Amino acid sequence: MQPLRVIFASFFKIGLFTFGGGYAMIPIIERELIDKRKWIDRGEFLDLLTLAQSVPGPIAVNTSVFVGYRMRGLRGAVAALTGAVLPSFALILVIALFFAGIRQNPVVDAAFKGMRPAVVALIVGPVVSLARGMHPALYVVIAAAALAIWGLGWSPILVLAAAALSGVAWELTIARRKGKR
Repeated sequence: MQPLRVIFASFFKIGLFTFGGGYAMIPIIERELIDKRKWIDRGEFLDLLTLAQSVPGPIAVNTSVFVGYRMRGLRGAVAALTGAVLPSFALILVIALFFAGIRQNPVVDAAFKGMRPAVVALIVGPVVSLARGMHPALYVVIAAAALAIWGLGWSPILVLAAAALSGVAWELTIARRKGKR
C-alpha cells in the first residue's frame, strides 16, 4: 500500500510539469504510473482513460481520482486529486494577478506560440502509444468515428455513446459464444 504522501507527490509532479491541458498530461501520467511506479499496467491505464473521458470533468483530474481511489480508497483519491490540481491552481492564481499586464508582451506571446507544437506532440504521443495494443479491427472503428465527427459533423457524445453500446454488444456476443461451447 502506497503512502498518501507518495501518491500526492507523484500527482503533484505530474501537475507541476505538464503544460497544455489534460491530454498533454497523459504521457507524463503514463510514464509515472506505469513505467516508473508500476502502480497499474498499460491495459488498466487504457481502461482508466476510457472511464476518465466518459465522465464529466478534465481527463487528468478524473484519472488522478480513479488511480488514487484504486491505490488507497477515498484518501488516496483526495491525495492524488490535490496533488494534480494544486500546481495549476497556484500558477493560474499568480498568472491572473499579473497576466493582464504582460499578455501584450512580445516575448510572452512568442512563448505561447512556441508551446503549441509541443502540446500537439504531447497529445499525439499517447494516442500512438495506446493504439499499439489494439485489435486491428478497432482501427476501422477509429476511422469511422473520426469520419462521423469531422466529416459528417456528428456529435462526439453520440459517437461515444454508440461506440460504448457497440462495445457492450460485442462483448456480450463473445461471452454468449464462449458459453455455448
